[in-house]
Amino acid sequence: MGGHFVQGHVDTIATILTVIPDGDAITFRLQPRDGEVLRYVVEKGFITLDGASLTVTAVDDEEGWLEIMLILYTQEKIVTAAKKVGDKVNVEVDMTGKYVEKHVAAYFGGKETGGSGILEKMVKAMVDEQLAASGLAKRHHFGLQEG
Repeated sequence: MGGHFVQGHVDTIATILTVIPDGDAITFRLQPRDGEVLRYVVEKGFITLDGASLTVTAVDDEEGWLEIMLILYTQEKIVTAAKKVGDKVNVEVDMTGKYVEKHVAAYFGGKETGGSGILEKMVKAMVDEQLAASGLAKRHHFGLQEG
């Protein structure tokens, strides 16, 4: 399996911060309006800008930007190549990252995922086991000592 999955939705827009020629290629540095989408962006991963699937060449979560490089062939095929500093682009992140995040949150989850996750259940079982083994289970209830 290669490439990435996108649906044609716009997750956010980004502003072009810099456009730097590099021989026949051009590197664009972009700052997403919604910086939270950067959690789904990884170097050498995929991103969709203005409907074109591209490879991320750099990302800086702290400063809130990502970069892509357009080779000559790609420049001739997509609209983003004609854009300038200050212009906006539509951004869709790879949906695989969104699915992974949702499933990991559900697995380890809690209140934000609508129920107890496996981690919470494992910790509770270990605490209950230790309390039972030490004879404290009858004297403690929900962490409060009974009188």
